[in-house]
Amino acid sequence: MTHQNRRHFVTAAAALGASAAWSRVRAHPSRISFQERRDLYPEGVASGDPDEHSVLLWTRRPFDDGRAKATLTVEVAQDSAFHRVVAVAPALVSAASDWTCRVLVGGLRPSQVYWYRFADEGGFGSRIGRTITAPARDDPRPVRFAFVCCQNPNQGAQNAYRRMIFEDERAAPEDQLGFVHHQGDFIYEIVWYPEDRPQGMYDRRLRDIVRYPTGEKVRDFHIPTDLTDYRAVYRAYLKDPDLQDARARWPFVVMWDNHEFSWLGWQGLQEFNGQTRWAQTRKVAANQAWFEYQPARVHKPSGPSLDTFDPPAVVDAPITHFDDHGLGLEPNNLTAINSLTGYRVVRWGPHVDLIITDQHSYRSADPNGRSEAKAFTSKAFLDFIPQEALEIIDAGRDYAGGHPPETIRYGGADVSNFRKDEPVQTILGAEQKAWFLDRLRASRATWKLWGNTQGTFEMRADPQNLPAGLTTPWPGAGYAGLYPGDHGSAFVERAEIYDFVAREQITGFATIAGDRHSFWAGYAAKALPPARFEPVGVAFITGSISAPGLVEAAKYGTPKDHPLRPLYLVDRPGESKPRATINMLLRHGVRSCLEYASSGDISKALSVSNPDLAPHLTFVDMGGHGYAVVRAGAEAMEVEFVCIPPPLERSDSDDGGPLRYRVTHRAPLWKAGKTPELTMRVLEGDVGLSV
Repeated sequence: MTHQNRRHFVTAAAALGASAAWSRVRAHPSRISFQERRDLYPEGVASGDPDEHSVLLWTRRPFDDGRAKATLTVEVAQDSAFHRVVAVAPALVSAASDWTCRVLVGGLRPSQVYWYRFADEGGFGSRIGRTITAPARDDPRPVRFAFVCCQNPNQGAQNAYRRMIFEDERAAPEDQLGFVHHQGDFIYEIVWYPEDRPQGMYDRRLRDIVRYPTGEKVRDFHIPTDLTDYRAVYRAYLKDPDLQDARARWPFVVMWDNHEFSWLGWQGLQEFNGQTRWAQTRKVAANQAWFEYQPARVHKPSGPSLDTFDPPAVVDAPITHFDDHGLGLEPNNLTAINSLTGYRVVRWGPHVDLIITDQHSYRSADPNGRSEAKAFTSKAFLDFIPQEALEIIDAGRDYAGGHPPETIRYGGADVSNFRKDEPVQTILGAEQKAWFLDRLRASRATWKLWGNTQGTFEMRADPQNLPAGLTTPWPGAGYAGLYPGDHGSAFVERAEIYDFVAREQITGFATIAGDRHSFWAGYAAKALPPARFEPVGVAFITGSISAPGLVEAAKYGTPKDHPLRPLYLVDRPGESKPRATINMLLRHGVRSCLEYASSGDISKALSVSNPDLAPHLTFVDMGGHGYAVVRAGAEAMEVEFVCIPPPLERSDSDDGGPLRYRVTHRAPLWKAGKTPELTMRVLEGDVGLSV
């Protein structure tokens, strides 16, 4: 590396808010005194966002002797014994950064495994971490990485990470993971203390892992109110041994979803009990805590400090004026959401551009979360909303070419169209969406992967095919949506993106997503029958690491005497647990569910499948926990779902416990203008009603 490159590297480190370390030409044995003391580094170590020649390293070393700051030493080596050290640098920790530090190490070699550790002035050191640099731009070998989401140690165990580590340690070098893409809900800011729900959450006991120093109680749960609270959640989560082991084994590429800020939060606002709260101070606090605890190449405009976040000053002010894209123009709101920019591209060799987007900081208000939207739901039809209502609500004043209806028909009534004068819903926001489309167009990678923290698949059912007399007549005109609150119901914006992919003849387009606490595989298409079904790519959603999903909720929330219970769950004689027919509902329709509930015969149930319901889906498991593994090369992309049983308690086995199933989905690279093809193969276990 030239002196000029090194100077550029130091400048880049400063922009990221990190200290800088530079690799030596010649390796040498470690020259520091070192005694591992994990107790002094209680949250372990981590690395993140590697490129060909550099990677961010992280640790936390708190001091309680009254000092305000201290200097650690970081070492990076080619071997785990540190006989071949290639980089040594000081790393400042301070009370102002909650004793966390970020060090950008440069001058490294592509596709190399490195080991790193931190030590204080007394020689007391962290655990040893392992990291990996990205391949060179001309490296022809396939890329392999995992994507995960939604971990909640308050309610479950992180057995999926144990399984991932177990398998990776035993894999051939060419089959080991290069990194882990965490798609958000790294923390859950909503915390139930055990005494809040002595009965637990669904089938789960509640762990007493975090108590907010200040906090606020809403209904029966607690939420953070300031920086000390948000920091407390990260510290609690990172004491989990399996999460900590995973961060020490692989570099993580992380993006936030909603719970890193607020459950129903968007921009600098929160929603609780149907009320909007101005929460700009909490948004900044959430961003600061995320920045301090995640080694990621994100941008903070708030100051040149290498060691602290330097939060901008904001107040919680009413946000009353929104532009044509739903962006709140109140200055404190703009400052809060721009205090940290997370969307970015991670390049991994010639085969993968991982284009990561932020689904909450710039989105417009969720129109289906408003009280007016409740007019299109009824207890008789559980979570069903007429598809035509969802489409009209989403499009606002742009519906039907700018001619939205004054009312929307629901059963025998005409309901006022509360969105007829409002702009179309956006999840990405105008500026980020323009950036995203530009990155898609510019990418020369074999596979352009949209790292979307939320799903893109439509969730729909066909209640129009219910037999007469089972329940009251379906009040919609046709299909129903189960409103996922993501791009599955943001029809206009999703169509804009997919039309762009088709128009620009972009091949190798795939979406990898999380958030739904379920496994999905299928095609990226802007519309379903009776409209034209024209896939432009493939799409996948990974199950949650440990957070509970819809199947668990349905077991407790769907009355056994409800006439539509068989569409969600079937109670088979002699079986202690109901079967999740909601998988069959989304994939095949109401007739298949009712036939299966009646006969228990899967072949009979599939014989009455509705082929127009879900041509975009090849697999869906609404009760799936685990992770997904991507293998992307010059000729094809494969995504493997590794599903484990609900992680109610931590497994005591090295492999993290049993598997439910392992299934792989393969998409050969298609040519421009051709339709993608996706095939599925069950490698082990029982996928039940997921296909």
